[in-house]
Amino acid sequence: METKSLNIKEYDRIDEKSARHLNGWLMLIVGVLIFAAAIALFCIGFPLEAEVGIPLTAVGAVLCVVSVVMFAGLRLLQPNEAYVLTLFGKYYGTLKEDGLYWVNPFCVPVNPARLAMGNSRRLSLKAMTLNNDKQKVNDEEGNPIEISVVVIWRITNTARAVFNVENYAAYLSTQCDAAIRQVARQYPYDVSSNGDETSLRGSAQEIAAVLREELQQRTTMAGIEVLEARISHLAYAPEIAAAMLQRQQASAIIAARQKIVEGAVSMVQMALNKLSEEEIVELDDERKAQMVSNLLVVLCGNRDAQPVVGTGSIY
Repeated sequence: METKSLNIKEYDRIDEKSARHLNGWLMLIVGVLIFAAAIALFCIGFPLEAEVGIPLTAVGAVLCVVSVVMFAGLRLLQPNEAYVLTLFGKYYGTLKEDGLYWVNPFCVPVNPARLAMGNSRRLSLKAMTLNNDKQKVNDEEGNPIEISVVVIWRITNTARAVFNVENYAAYLSTQCDAAIRQVARQYPYDVSSNGDETSLRGSAQEIAAVLREELQQRTTMAGIEVLEARISHLAYAPEIAAAMLQRQQASAIIAARQKIVEGAVSMVQMALNKLSEEEIVELDDERKAQMVSNLLVVLCGNRDAQPVVGTGSIY
């Protein structure tokens, strides 16, 4: 049986559109007037005889229902908020500009992530932060590491965010975990000895750009724009942390010793050249070798040298 890969273009068919609406303030005033007229008819109709009072009361009841329905169509939006409306199961449109609007009272606002967003049926268009929990992954060299990222994101296409995925907040969190694993196994934890390799620890800017691009490709179908994605925690897994620390310490000691030896050799060469140029003392090869050995011991040792003063001839 053949399997078909996910075609992202199939999810791009839903395009965001503006919902048909009227000025909310105008409809609010009209609704208040209709409600006031209904109250007035109630007040006039009850004291009158049945022949006149009942029709007036019935008209007042109808006007009261009409005003309630009109009030049900009012939608108030704050800046950087949006309503995604459906009418009898079909996508009706989106309200994105702040203000007071009146739409079809039978329209229902939809927000599949409302429980995670404060139980609000409005979608937030603000920049939001996702800080995923630490997870254990393997780097390029197979070393287990603990890593977590912080993602700054926002919704740019409300229709895709609502209708293309079950829950855009949970979808982003899941794709973030997948993107971390994909990126982490492409790079080593630390740089190699030559220092020209991109690593998770030493190339923060490059890794952030790759991680953002990887995550953006996964979340485009959900109408989400990834503004920034950076590693917030990076460490070796506890079972190998001690061994890796020893390796780092050994590498640092070797690099330091290499510098010390290079400096000591240059100092010894300078000392021999000065003695020869200024004709302070003439040394044969055996004495030069002994002097070089002594100087290297003094310059490369971990402790201060304890000199032994000879009072006799050097020959």
